[in-house]
Amino acid sequence: MQTIVYERTGDPSVLQLVDRPVPEPGPGEVLVRLAVAGVNPTDWKARRQWPLPTGWQTPGQDGAGVVEAVGAGVDRGLTGERVWIWEAAWQRPWGTAAEYTVVPVRQVVPLGDASFELGACLGIPFLTAHRCLTVGEYVPDALHAGALGDHVVLVQGGAGAVGNAAIQLARWADACVIATVSSPEKAQLAAAAGASFVIDYREQDVVEEVRKIAPDGVHTVVEVSAARNAAVDVQVLRAGGAVCVYADDGGDELTLPIRPLMVPNARWQFVLVYTEPKAAKAQAVTDVAAAVAQGAVRVGEEAGLPLHRYPLAQAAAAHQAVEGAVVGKVLLDTTGQ
Repeated sequence: MQTIVYERTGDPSVLQLVDRPVPEPGPGEVLVRLAVAGVNPTDWKARRQWPLPTGWQTPGQDGAGVVEAVGAGVDRGLTGERVWIWEAAWQRPWGTAAEYTVVPVRQVVPLGDASFELGACLGIPFLTAHRCLTVGEYVPDALHAGALGDHVVLVQGGAGAVGNAAIQLARWADACVIATVSSPEKAQLAAAAGASFVIDYREQDVVEEVRKIAPDGVHTVVEVSAARNAAVDVQVLRAGGAVCVYADDGGDELTLPIRPLMVPNARWQFVLVYTEPKAAKAQAVTDVAAAVAQGAVRVGEEAGLPLHRYPLAQAAAAHQAVEGAVVGKVLLDTTGQ
C-alpha cells in the first residue's frame, strides 16, 4: 500500500510517500481501506513537535472508508461496512494518510449512506464541538433534536471547521446560534452552516449585538481565540454560562477578571478531545453518528465548509494549506490515484 510517513519532526517536507505492507488487524482491531482522510490542525502540530515513540508516524486522525478485515474478537459482520474513523493516529503510528489503516474497533462508526467526504470531516472537529456544547453546568450531557431548545450559543469563529461543526450540531439541537466572523465572505459561510445570527467583529460591536439578541446573555461560548476574545466573552455570558476554549489562536495566555466571573458563577472550560473523559467522548460519538443518520450534518460550500481535496502524494501541500489557515476543510484522496 501507499502511505505517508515521517521519521522526524519538522516542516511539511518531512512527509514522504512510501510503499509499506498492508497492516494486519490485531485482536480487537479492524483494517479499513480508506477512501478519504481529513487533515486537522493537530496533524501539523503533531508533525512539528510530538515525539515519535515508534520511530515513524503516518499522520491523520480522521478518515472514512470500508472495513476490509477484522482481528480476533471482532464481529466478522463488520467486513464491508462503510465507516468513519476518529483518532486513528493518537498514540498509534497508523494514521489515515494512507490507503489502509488499522484502528481499535471502537474507533470506527457506521457511516450509512453518507458520503466518504462527510465521514472524513467528522472526527476531531465534530467531537470537539460536541464537548464544547455539552460540558457546561447548565447544558445537557447529550445532544439530540430539542436538547438545546431554550439555549443561546455564541460561536466565536463561525467559519472554521470546529466553528462550522458547532453551528451544525447546535442548530440540530434547536439552539439559537450566534456566530462571529471577520469578513462578509465568512459571514456567508456561517449563515450557510445554519447560524441564526452572524456578527462581523471587524465592523460591529460584538457585545452590543449579542445583547440585542440575547439580553440575558448566552449559555455557551465556543471559543477559538480566548486570548483575543476574553473581554467580550466575560460581558456576554449569562449566569451559569460557560466559555469552552478549544484552541489558542491569537495567543496562548489570557487574563480574566475574577469578580465579574465569580458573581454569575461562570465557567471557563478548556477542551482537548484526545484527553476528554471517556464517557463524554463515547456520548459524542453516539450523538454525532445520530446527527449524520438524521441528515443534520452537511459538508461543502453550501454547508459553510468549502472542501479542498489533494491526492495522497500531495500530503505536504495539504498540511501546508491547513497550517496556513485555509478556510474550509482539507481532505486527502487516499485511493492511490
